[in-house]
Amino acid sequence: MSPLQGGRGCQFNYPDSPYERFFQWHRLQEPPETDVVPELGEAATHAHAVVDKTGYTLLTPEAAELIHRAGWTDLVFCGIATESCGLKSAADAFECGYAPWIVTDACASDAGPDVHDAGLLVARRLIGTGQLVTSDRVIGQLTAYAGAPVLE
Repeated sequence: MSPLQGGRGCQFNYPDSPYERFFQWHRLQEPPETDVVPELGEAATHAHAVVDKTGYTLLTPEAAELIHRAGWTDLVFCGIATESCGLKSAADAFECGYAPWIVTDACASDAGPDVHDAGLLVARRLIGTGQLVTSDRVIGQLTAYAGAPVLE
């Protein structure tokens, strides 16, 4: 696994989106719901990039260009919702030829642990069992690359 420098995605739900039309879901349209939580605020200021997205996947045209320009080959996914945004982003990365890594103990589902586990089950089928890793493994890999030159 090669290191990934920074980056994060923020979900925005716009008026008349599929989320509103099909789920009657009206959240994530304005602050404070679209704000970075205070616990991550400091880390977010050091992110390599911020990508706003209006769907499940991270791989928006803007993000795809950023990833290509940076020369990244491995993408590490964590966060909320394992079974939707995490899974869709990892599967899209896989189909685009990147090595997706889902950090299993740094993901969760707002629908509960059973749905999180279901997302991981499907991820194993879509991107491979070996692509699901723990935070200890990611930290170990990043530590091994500390001091190595990284494209930014």
